[in-house]
Amino acid sequence: MKEPKQSSGSNPLRIAVDKDADEQALLMDNETFIRIILKDDPEKGFAVLFKKYYGPLCSHATRFVYSKEIAQDIVSEVFLNFWNKQLYLSVMSTFRAYLYTAVRNSAYNHLRQEFGERQQESGDRLAAAPELVEDVDPQSILLLSELMTKIERAIESFPPQCQKVFLLSRYEGRKNREIADELQIRLKTVEAHMMKALSILKKTLSDYLK
Repeated sequence: MKEPKQSSGSNPLRIAVDKDADEQALLMDNETFIRIILKDDPEKGFAVLFKKYYGPLCSHATRFVYSKEIAQDIVSEVFLNFWNKQLYLSVMSTFRAYLYTAVRNSAYNHLRQEFGERQQESGDRLAAAPELVEDVDPQSILLLSELMTKIERAIESFPPQCQKVFLLSRYEGRKNREIADELQIRLKTVEAHMMKALSILKKTLSDYLK
């Protein structure tokens, strides 16, 4: 059987660009292709990048902030900044490395504002603006890994009911009334558990997040 003839002017990259962004997100494992698409059609390239990394980045951020909603806000803000400032034109590392670094830094900043002291020095590496940090700093990764471990251990130390309330609220995004109804406890009890959980986290992390 003869193979279908292809016109001499056909361009495999152009064919790839014309495919639906969902298919591209599955097929474009090599970031070289994503860079080509971004150069050829920034909007389509950004769509491919977003679909490829949004979900994994949200899961990554949730491990730090223990809130799906906050994680989604952080990742969305990173992508918005990436698009509005056209950072895809200047990123020298892989997009994956840049995006994960930016999300980790933003998650750290969120925790710092919630449980520690606000940024005092503009030169703080972990608190730097995402567009200024794209290399993978082993020391920063180690510090963030230690922070994540501290958060996990702090949550594991919560009393069982307090831990359940906290995870339902922060991780699953449930409202206090919904949690009270599901666990069959008073609304004020839910609020008390959340205050206790946040107090423990603040005490555990405040020194670390200075």
